[in-house]
Amino acid sequence: MKKQRRTIDVFNLSFLDVVSCGFGAIILLLVISLVLEPLVIEKMSVDLSGLIMKLEQELFEIRGETRIMNRNLTEKQTQLSDSQEKIARLIGDLSKIRGEFKTSRLEFEAQTLIEKGLQSAKQDLTEEMRRLQGIYQPPETDAVIGGVPVDSEYIIFIIDTSGSMQRFAWPLVRRKMAEVLDVYPGVKGIQVMNDMGDYMFSQYSGRWIPDSPARRRAILKQLSIWKPFSNSSPVEGITSAIRRFHAPDKKISLYVFGDDFSRGSIQDVVNTVDQINKSLRGEERRVRIHAVGFPVLFSQSRAEMNVARFAALMRRLAEDNNGSFVGLNSLK
Repeated sequence: MKKQRRTIDVFNLSFLDVVSCGFGAIILLLVISLVLEPLVIEKMSVDLSGLIMKLEQELFEIRGETRIMNRNLTEKQTQLSDSQEKIARLIGDLSKIRGEFKTSRLEFEAQTLIEKGLQSAKQDLTEEMRRLQGIYQPPETDAVIGGVPVDSEYIIFIIDTSGSMQRFAWPLVRRKMAEVLDVYPGVKGIQVMNDMGDYMFSQYSGRWIPDSPARRRAILKQLSIWKPFSNSSPVEGITSAIRRFHAPDKKISLYVFGDDFSRGSIQDVVNTVDQINKSLRGEERRVRIHAVGFPVLFSQSRAEMNVARFAALMRRLAEDNNGSFVGLNSLK
């Protein structure tokens, strides 16, 4: 008997069960993923916020360090500029000193040759010449030239460097300084200050400039370009010079060049100078005070009174301190 083949039904119950389970698993995975997605997003947001804050903090720190480094760099650049300026100034001073040293050495060599010649000439003197030399008496040291005592071994110039003097009287100032130096052919020390007490040569601040022809030429040359600040009052320069340079064993003269005294009391200045310039032995003065008045302000309206005040002040100081006052009547 022939067996009949069983027909297979593809869409039987078991197959549908498998398909249903598969769809169910997919739906379950979707549900689980949708439930966990906000947690993952929140965690990622928290992590990113922390990273951003950390990066911002590092940025602030870097910016702060940058500002500090820029400030330090600016300070170093300023220090470098100051150092370069000092080096340039020192190089200039060194060149000037070398030039003065070379000139002084040549002068010394010439003076040595002259002294040797004089010694040789003295050896050849006759007996009559020796006798005449013994009789000769040198002039007294307290000689007076043009009414101005020239017995000092040290001289100090106090020069008004104000604008009026610089513009109108400076060639005459240079000429008068040269004339005063000519009156003293040889002194032990020179100093030049302005009416504020500032020194012409900073390397000689507070000490004497040794006298020599080369240094005299250097003083007159520097005077042509010397323009320190001035308040048109000689008081500071005079008091500063007396306090710094007076000495019992030195004969010192001050030469005040100016044109103006616009502020302050004349009597107060006279009293102050009298107090600091009086020696311990009584009425004797530590330094002589001479003055030269330049008629600069006579040509300017409403300034004549300042000229008269300067003349009155300097005439009194010269009279009280064994000096002389010379008032010029022309700038030519």
